Amino acid sequence: MLAEMRFAAILKELTRNKSASVGRLCELTGASEATIRRDINALAKQGKIGKVYGGAVLKENVFQVDEPDVSTKSRLHQEEKELIAGYAAKLINDDDVVFIDAGTTTVKMIDSLKESKAVFVTNGIDCAKKLMDAGFKSYVLGGILKHGTGAIVGTIALRELEKYNFTKAFLGINGISEQQGFTTPDTEEAAVKTKAAEQSYLTYILADSSKFSKVSAATVLPLEKATVITDFLPDKSYLEHTIIKEVKP
Repeated sequence: MLAEMRFAAILKELTRNKSASVGRLCELTGASEATIRRDINALAKQGKIGKVYGGAVLKENVFQVDEPDVSTKSRLHQEEKELIAGYAAKLINDDDVVFIDAGTTTVKMIDSLKESKAVFVTNGIDCAKKLMDAGFKSYVLGGILKHGTGAIVGTIALRELEKYNFTKAFLGINGISEQQGFTTPDTEEAAVKTKAAEQSYLTYILADSSKFSKVSAATVLPLEKATVITDFLPDKSYLEHTIIKEVKP
């Protein structure tokens, strides 16, 4: 059984029974104890489960209060973000009007856009700089510049978004859960993300696997309102709610 299949089986068993012994997981997957222990370690590092003596327990949704700054976030999960961003960039056509959200994954999309005649709109300072340097036709929302994330937010930004009809919107996110949907810590950033999605024909959430089973203060959208692009889906039950694309190396 492939590692991804074992991970899914482990998470399904823990979701059902809240805990499982190494022996039980070996029985379910047909894997050796050594393999299951490595799987448990891997899932625990991702924050998906908790390790206990002789097995594992389900880790409930982790509530996030604080948001790391851009510098800190940009150092996390770099390979996964590049994979996700590269795939997302390929979805952009020359006739698209695209919203690119502020974020450490969304900004990497621009590096993968070698040439494009699409029109871009962003609320991210880092995104705006890269779009300008690449020579793409682009617009920047006005509003309040948020320290830490470099996102432009506020009522002016929301009013400006009403002027656009996007074919595609690419959003960053902090947490994904089945109950609370897509969430982020800051209510003003959440409002901009929500409005951009409302103005878009298609909405994509760019999120590495560490974002699943995490909840922040403000809900942006319910799961069914956007397609998720990720590196690995740790719990297949999310597929009951929306389309999820796993990007492989």
